[in-house]
Amino acid sequence: MAFEGSCHCGAVTFHVDADRPVGAMSCNCSHCRRKGFLLAFLPAETFTVTAGADRLTSYFFNKHVIRHQFCAVCGCETHAEGTGPGGVRTTAVNLRCVPSIDLDSLAIEKIDGARF
Repeated sequence: MAFEGSCHCGAVTFHVDADRPVGAMSCNCSHCRRKGFLLAFLPAETFTVTAGADRLTSYFFNKHVIRHQFCAVCGCETHAEGTGPGGVRTTAVNLRCVPSIDLDSLAIEKIDGARF
């Protein structure tokens, strides 16, 4: 079943045309750790910004291959865009921005991104 989310102030909203994830990734890299992300990686074509695309600002770090997208109004990162293994365009959705998902029910995969 599809799901929707937004940044904290609601300026940026999005729709995901995919089933709600049952798991998420928690990474300990310097960026994810500080922001507390719970990420689900989905095919880019399932993700659509429905409002506020003009309010999104990009942030790159490390190898500059992932475009972290955050709201210029409230600073909340809703998603990130990149290319996964095999050249597949991927969107990492910050599940903390999806109110309909029970975060406590997710199977959390811990990633040691600090070693990348």
